[in-house]
Amino acid sequence: MAKRTRDAEFTEYVTSRSSWLRKVAYLLCGDWHRADDLVQETITKLYVHWSKASRATNLDGYARRTLANTFLAEQRTSWWRRTVRTGAERDIAAEGIDLDVSLDLRQALAALPPRQRATVVLRYYCDLSIDQTAEALNCSSGNVKSQSARALDTLRRTFVPAPAVAERMS
Repeated sequence: MAKRTRDAEFTEYVTSRSSWLRKVAYLLCGDWHRADDLVQETITKLYVHWSKASRATNLDGYARRTLANTFLAEQRTSWWRRTVRTGAERDIAAEGIDLDVSLDLRQALAALPPRQRATVVLRYYCDLSIDQTAEALNCSSGNVKSQSARALDTLRRTFVPAPAVAERMS
């Protein structure tokens, strides 16, 4: 494949899918700036391995797996834990969105451990099957099921008030 054709194909793919990758990255990490960094690193990896990626039967799946693995690899390093953002700009919300629910969900996702968060995002936002999620995360389908169950249990406990609290409120 000629370099010019290769670059044109790569540019066309990235241009059409960068917005989607950014949304998935945001759901994984909960920060737009960090999501941009994850997408940039993912795009760089895709470019380096474009000859292999472009031959994939599911290019979006290949990109999604690269993004998820980049996020999980970053979580294993300590540099991001040392970064403290203060005085950061607030993200501008889209009109028509229930901000309370959206913020609660973002906080609940951010509280999940990285593998559980990645599993929930891939299963329920990207609408992947258990087997597709297992392939993307390079783990067994049983692991996806257990990570999903734990994550959903945590999310349910986050959004459902405890009976004692509900009784006191009435």
